[in-house]
Amino acid sequence: EVVTEDPETAFCTLANREDLNLEESSIQHCLYQFTRNEKLSETNKLLCDVCTQRHCGPKKNLKSEKKYIYSNAKKQMLISLAPPILTLHLKRFQQAGFNLRKVNRHIKFPEVLDLAPFCSVKCKNMAEGNTKVLYSLYGVVEHSGTMRSGHYTAYAKVRNINNHLSELVLRGEPTQALGTEPVKGQWFHISDTHVQAVSVAKVLSAQAYLLFYERLL
Repeated sequence: EVVTEDPETAFCTLANREDLNLEESSIQHCLYQFTRNEKLSETNKLLCDVCTQRHCGPKKNLKSEKKYIYSNAKKQMLISLAPPILTLHLKRFQQAGFNLRKVNRHIKFPEVLDLAPFCSVKCKNMAEGNTKVLYSLYGVVEHSGTMRSGHYTAYAKVRNINNHLSELVLRGEPTQALGTEPVKGQWFHISDTHVQAVSVAKVLSAQAYLLFYERLL
């Protein structure tokens, strides 16, 4: 479905992306790269229905004439609906010739993540005037080993039931702000049947494969 947007706001975000202090090996940098503005030109030009109709007339004549008009364009992927639960899946492999190689580099991730610089200015289920979309970390999945073999472990935070978050999950409606601090709770490392209490510093040093955040604001 093609939706016509106001050119002035089509590529705008809830918070200024250019004010971000990005570290290259960080989850914020990954999100910035994933949602960056791309130029579509040359072989990547966009098939423009409006330009084609102007040049060739009504759509009913297009198949017979096959005179399609391709135009330079801009493309950007932004978040249009801030989810109550945010799951980030890091790509932990890269192509090396005909082989796949695991990426072992540590990617920094925060305990509280602001998603606003990666959300569309028209993001749904947001309170008017809100320029922050905060999430608190509550789970991490880590993989050790290679592409052929390895072991999955997890870090999970035990915390109180969040009634506001439950309402957001069940009804999909904005609720009262939960604050700007991470949700309090004890972290645990789980490996098969072994469970051990750990510090936040230990969690943030993990080689994350999956990250789980819950909505705060």
